[in-house]
Amino acid sequence: MTSRSFLRTPSEAAGPGDEATIQDLVDTLEANRSRCVGMAANMIGVNKAIIVFDNDGTPCEMFNPVIVYRKGLYLAEEGCLSLQGQRRARRHRTIKVQR
Repeated sequence: MTSRSFLRTPSEAAGPGDEATIQDLVDTLEANRSRCVGMAANMIGVNKAIIVFDNDGTPCEMFNPVIVYRKGLYLAEEGCLSLQGQRRARRHRTIKVQR
């Protein structure tokens, strides 16, 4: 499976026993702070619904996040630590996430 197809695979629910993945994500985010503001577990090859993001300098982690509200759609050009180059992405200025 290629990186691109793995990134599109639906993630499995996260739970007890996935703490090592959180630490790996936090470490990877910190090591790439100059070019990364958030990561998902699938970016490090783990098919779990876990994200870590920079919240004003403090890493914040979420298990099984669900977007419950989004507003302000815009198109962006962004890179990915898992893929080379930049690509277009649809993003929202405001989102609300439920854990």
